[in-house]
Parts: sequence; structure tokens; C-alpha cells
Amino acid sequence: MRELSKGANVGLAELSADAGSVIASLSWSSNAGDGDADVSVLLLDANGKVRSDADFFYYNNPAADDGSVHLLGKTPTDSGSEDRISLDLTAVPADVERLVVAASRYGGSRFGELDDLRMTVADRAGEVLLGFSIGDAGVESAFIFGELYRRGTEWKYRAIGQGYETGLAGLATDFGIDVDDEGEHEEESGEQSGEQHLEGGADGGTANAPELVERPPSPADEPLAPASAPHAVPPPRRPAGEAVAVADRGTGPAAAPPRRTRGPRTAKKKVTLPAVAKKTLAENDTWRSARLFPAPSLKSDKEREVRATSVLLSVMAQVPEFGRRLTAAFGAPAGRMETFTEVSLPHGDTPKRPDGVIRVERAGKLWTALVETKTNGNGLKSEQVQNYMDIAARRGYEAVITLSNDVALEGSPLVDVKTDGRRKHKVALWHLSWAEVTHQAHMLIRHEGVGNAAHAWLLQELLHYLQHENSGCHGFQNMGASWVPVRNGIDTETLGQDDPRAVEVVESWERLIRQVCLRLGGQLGQKALPVQRAPRGTTPQSRRAALAAQLCEEGRLTAGLRVDGSPGVITITADLRTGKLRTSVEIPVPEGAYPLTSAKRLMRQLAEAPADLHVETLIEGHSGPRGTLERLRPEPGDMLPKDGSRIAGFRLSLFKGMGGSRGNAESGFIRSVDDAVDRFHAHVVAHLPQAERRTARRSPEQVSAPAAASDAPVPV
Repeated sequence: MRELSKGANVGLAELSADAGSVIASLSWSSNAGDGDADVSVLLLDANGKVRSDADFFYYNNPAADDGSVHLLGKTPTDSGSEDRISLDLTAVPADVERLVVAASRYGGSRFGELDDLRMTVADRAGEVLLGFSIGDAGVESAFIFGELYRRGTEWKYRAIGQGYETGLAGLATDFGIDVDDEGEHEEESGEQSGEQHLEGGADGGTANAPELVERPPSPADEPLAPASAPHAVPPPRRPAGEAVAVADRGTGPAAAPPRRTRGPRTAKKKVTLPAVAKKTLAENDTWRSARLFPAPSLKSDKEREVRATSVLLSVMAQVPEFGRRLTAAFGAPAGRMETFTEVSLPHGDTPKRPDGVIRVERAGKLWTALVETKTNGNGLKSEQVQNYMDIAARRGYEAVITLSNDVALEGSPLVDVKTDGRRKHKVALWHLSWAEVTHQAHMLIRHEGVGNAAHAWLLQELLHYLQHENSGCHGFQNMGASWVPVRNGIDTETLGQDDPRAVEVVESWERLIRQVCLRLGGQLGQKALPVQRAPRGTTPQSRRAALAAQLCEEGRLTAGLRVDGSPGVITITADLRTGKLRTSVEIPVPEGAYPLTSAKRLMRQLAEAPADLHVETLIEGHSGPRGTLERLRPEPGDMLPKDGSRIAGFRLSLFKGMGGSRGNAESGFIRSVDDAVDRFHAHVVAHLPQAERRTARRSPEQVSAPAAASDAPVPV
């Protein structure tokens, strides 16, 4: 990997022979676990200007129709999160000279509050080619991390690292765009802003392209690119689907005052399915609808694997949005996709039959991935995956994709394979969980939309199949063989501090929490990510070892979930000694608010919450009064400390019995965690005042941006 300093540049062809399609990753970390930012990409022509609004890709416009840009969403890392972008450089239009990659924060947050600001670029095989770290961030709320630009027929990367104190809107202003931030001011003051406005062309359709701000040439071998920006940039954190309005501006000295008009939308109208199904015409509950993919007859594991692979790959080929969503993360180009099953490929004396093959054609070139599928909790076999890696390397294929109910973790591979470094052709190994497949289908047909009603129906049939009890595609559903011995050891106080089984339980707990985020995010249409607090520089293995030691000592597993719009981190604690699950959230009190007023307001917000909700007053340095909602509702003043200490906030908690078995049965631990999180969010968090929303409910003609916790496919 080539490490670059600020202002340095390098040709991608120098670093990899297969850099036509790359994955750009922007990452950051926070000890508090609450740092976040949004990536954006701008396509600029030879004059350093976007050609139209469609050349600006951000949370409301995440993908280009030609496949050149696709925002893949966030992936949790051990100390923060990573936002990944698929860039197919072979699909970039000929009149685009530069791709600028930036990130912005919102709600008054600054990049100086985050650590480890970094951008990396990896090739199609997942090998990281270059890295650039920003170590001088302070009060900036927007940063240009880097850019990819043409030099003849070659693409190069330049490390920029330029920050802006005034966010995305300030970045746009620096590029010569007059931004009316009236709507942004209203949003910060807590009001709902209907439209944001930019000054634009006299025709009221699109904004005039701005003049560039010229900079002195760089002493490097090529001039440092001038700062440039999109000609229509919405203020940070625009609600999803909200159109950008453009103001008319005359060109003569007697031009009329600008008037606000509706500008171009950033995405096409999409089709989604209603949350509530139509009333059935069946005579009684024993009648079952005919299904495109029937599952009741599936009995053996082999039948489940063959059927699940065929069903999934066929839907990927027929629903372009879905197929692209799953394969973009693997470095596949956007193009014509065909999928195959039961393909025989030569390998020594005995041919091998991968469960599936995915091929994508673009501009006469083929991208190919072999697929190995497991269902019903069956584990992947290293020898089998190794055979497919060898076959792919010999035949020039790009990837091997493993698909199972398990969830891959950073630093904890699901299979061990060896790569021959002498081979010029490199094959990427990726893993995808069935829970991620379900999540992506749910997001498309319930929240984001697909091209037509037939595609939405196909995805609905796929979801019904995946969720059927006989499909074997239910995601992570077993805490592992160490779960019962560790529980018993904690109960009898015989579990040693360095027992390796405790680490296995911690890994299973982390997989479960990531799956909970996927499921909850898909239901809400919001981004949900696990919060992992660890000291800077901590490795995944050392962090899990520390959590395992804590489990042995305290008998508790703890995790945090951050959901867009929620007022705080949802904390889940499983106490293995008492057999109780605790879900909680801390609500801060506004600065300067009267304590009794804050207590009464909280009681009103929790009018529909369960009576057994525990409310604890938080005082700086220690806890204050506490009680159940049933007792506190008549007398909110009982929540206040008697000595008049300043209140920092309130902690709201629900308790639930914890399932004992390691599986996903009704009485199992996994099911009890799912139920606890669902109940707490639906009956408590959903009724609290929302934090600055990253998305909003759209009108029928609008499309919302991708927003869910992504347990994105990861290299294994």
C-alpha cells in the first residue's frame, strides 16, 4: 500500500493492473462511539464544474444510472465507521475529468471531534492500493479528502485534505455558489423546512455553473486542482427525497428580484409496496396464497442450499436495483447481469460445482464471481472455499462470494484460505449474510423503491421465501457451543478470567448485535449501526479479549445501537447472573431548562410508554432519584434531587427475562434480545423527541435515500 501525504499524487496503474473499478473508503473513529459524517462525490468536467445536478452524489442521490458512482453506505469498524464508495472508472463519461470525494458533518459537529480521519482506495480484488490520513482536523465541518482525475488515458489520485468551517454549504460558497441558507437556519432551530433554495439560471430549471476560484499553481509535477463544487448543493442533512429549489436570477442590471421555484429532483420516481397488505379474498385462515418460490416442501440441507441459491440469483438478475445493490460492494461494474447455478468447472481429477456463478458484462468486458452457499446454520468449509479460490484464480475470475447465516467480523475470518502471492491475477473473497440480503430487499421495497411494480412484487416474494421457516435463510441464529458452558460457569462462579470460550461468546454477541441493527434498520428505513467504544489503536482481538475478561468478572454483555433520529444510543445489557435483559437510553436535558419543566415534559412524552418503564435521574458524577413510570406519572417532582443538584438528563430502561438456550427458538436468547429491542424502540424511543433526522417520511412522488445499518459484505 502506498501512503500519501497532503498534496501528493500517484497513478492508479502504478499500484494495480486492475484499477478500472475501485472502492474508495472514508473512515473515522470516536472514543464516545457517536461520531458520524456523510460522504459525497462530485463529477467535474474540464472546467472544474459539474455538468448538471445529477453529477452530485450524496445521501439523497446515492447512485449513478451508468454505474460510475455508487455510495455503498456505512460499515461499522472496531473504533468507528467506514463509508464506502464504488467507483467504476471505465464507466465515467468521457467529458468528466475529475471525481472529488468529500465528507461533511451536521448539527454543529466538527471533524476535530473525530479521530483517525482517513481515505483509502482499493482495487476490484479488495486490495488496498493507497491511503491518506488527515491529522490536522479542527473546527472544520466539511473536508475534501481527495480526488481521482484523468491524465490522458490514465487515472490518478491526489490527496487533498482541505477543510471548511461552514460545512457543505460553505464548501459550495467557496466554489462560487451563492447558497441561501434560510432553510438550513430553520432546520437548526427545530422547525420543519419545506424547501431549501439556491440561486440559479434565469430559466428556473437548473442553476448557472459557478466560476472557479483560481489558486496559484502547485510546485508538484502537476498543478494542484482548484477548489470546485457542485452547482446545486443542498444544505447538510436535507431530509431524504426533498427537492432542491432554484431561484431565478436575471442577467441584466434591471433583473427582477429572485423568486423561488421548484428545481430538478435528484432521483426518479420509485415504486414501493404498502406496509399493510390488501385484504385477502380467502374464505378462512387455512387458505394459503400461491407463491412464486414455495418453501414448505424443503426438507434436506442440500435442497435448501440449491433452492435458496437459485431463488436469490434469479431475482438479482431480474431486478437490476437489487442485483446492483448486492454486487457493487464486491467491485462489480454496472452492466448486464446473468446468473447461473450448478456450473461444472474443471479442477484436477474431479470437476467442482460451485452453488452459483454471477457474471456482469460491461463494454465487452466480463466480471465473474463464484458463489458458495450455506443455509440452516451450516458452516462454511475452508477446503471447499479454497478450491473455488484456486479455480477463480486460474480462470481469471474476479471474486468468490460466500453466503451463509453467519455474520463476518473484522479480524475474525469465517474461513481460512491461502492466496498464492506469485499469481498475477488476484481473487477477492467476500462474505454476505442472509440477514444482509433480507435487509437490502426490505429497504428497496419498503423505503427506497424500485423501477416498477413487478420488481417490487418479485422482491416481496423473495422476502417471503427467506423468512419462511423451511428456507434456512434466517441469519445468525446460534450463539455457539460455548454459550451454555460460559453461562453455567458464570452462574457457579467457576469461569476463569482467560477462558477462551468467553471470547467466542463475545464474538457471537457482536454478530447478534450487528444483525439486530440490520433488522431494525430495515423495519424503520433508518440507518442503524452498532456503537463500539474502544481506546484508540485497539485491535479487534484485544478489544474482544477485554470484553471477555469483563464478562468473566461481571457476568454481563453490553452493546450500543445508534439509530438515525433517536435522541441517544440505545444500550443493551444481558446480565447472565440474573437472567435479565436491560434496554436503555439516556435523554439529555437542555442547557438552562427548569428541572421541574423538564420532568413534566418527559412525562408527557412518555404518556404511551409501558408503566414498568424505569426512569432514573442523572446528576453529574452520580445517579439521582429513580422509580417506575407508574409511580412517577402523578408526581413528576419526585424525579428531582432533594438537594437541588443540577440535572444532566434521564435514563429510561426496560427489563425483560433473558432466554436461556443458545438458538433462535421462542425461548432462546437470540429471540429474547430481538423482542427486547423491538419493544423498547416501539414503546419508548419512538415517542421521544427526535434528534436531527437523517431521513424523513417522503411524499408519494419522492424517493428516500439509503439509510440503514449496513452489515455490508466484507472481505474474509
